[in-house]
Amino acid sequence: MNALLPERTAPVVDTLTVYGEAVGSRLFIGTALYPSPAVLAESVAAARAGLVTVSLRREQARGRTGERFLGWVREMGVRVLPNTAGCHTAQEAITTALMARELFDTAWIKLEVIADDDTLQPEVIGLVEAARELTAQGFKVFPYTTEDLSVADHLLRAGCEVLMPWGAPIGSGRGLNNIYGLRALRARVPGVPLVVDAGLGAPSHAAAAMELGYDACLLNTAIAKAADPVRMAEAFANAIDAGRQAYLAGIMPARDMAAPSTPMIGRAVL
Repeated sequence: MNALLPERTAPVVDTLTVYGEAVGSRLFIGTALYPSPAVLAESVAAARAGLVTVSLRREQARGRTGERFLGWVREMGVRVLPNTAGCHTAQEAITTALMARELFDTAWIKLEVIADDDTLQPEVIGLVEAARELTAQGFKVFPYTTEDLSVADHLLRAGCEVLMPWGAPIGSGRGLNNIYGLRALRARVPGVPLVVDAGLGAPSHAAAAMELGYDACLLNTAIAKAADPVRMAEAFANAIDAGRQAYLAGIMPARDMAAPSTPMIGRAVL
């Protein structure tokens, strides 16, 4: 080994812990819209996903096909996070969560209460109400929310130990619509795991979220609807790793003016 180069030490293990449990990776992916179960399974493996989300309402609507799909998901060996997608009221979401706990034998639930079908924006009043009731019933709630600071405070007081603010409307691929709001939320709750959920369309969007200090990203459409979902899943996994490492390394602050990298002292004077 070159004596001038320091010996590299083993990397520090950087594990995400949520509700007291370690999660396998910082990339969570949805299971909808894939062209086939085989492509889904390959994409999950390529993403090195820590969690996969499953909509109970969607799979119930598919009848026996839904039953087979849930069997395929279990065979992947990745932790399942059931969600309440499609629910528009707190009571709908609570009922769906109770059914999901019975079906998947888990207290973890991604809680969605949707305000309207055009934007799929979280309905935050119903969201807080449902989070409070589900927490009281022993659930570990992962709320799909906005970046609003007061809503975050209400969800934390309701018992949530993780927050999942949207980057942009679900399926829009717009990335981080309100980077300033997301940065403010990160600063407001430095010890709370934060997951950017929805709206990410490119690996660079995921890297940007991780560079802000977010703990994970959850996405679906950008991978499932890609021309090559498996390759896209790997690209997102690499982006998540790069963004996290950059955040831990310490990203240089932006400047308004140039700053020379070569010292001025010692330059030639004519």
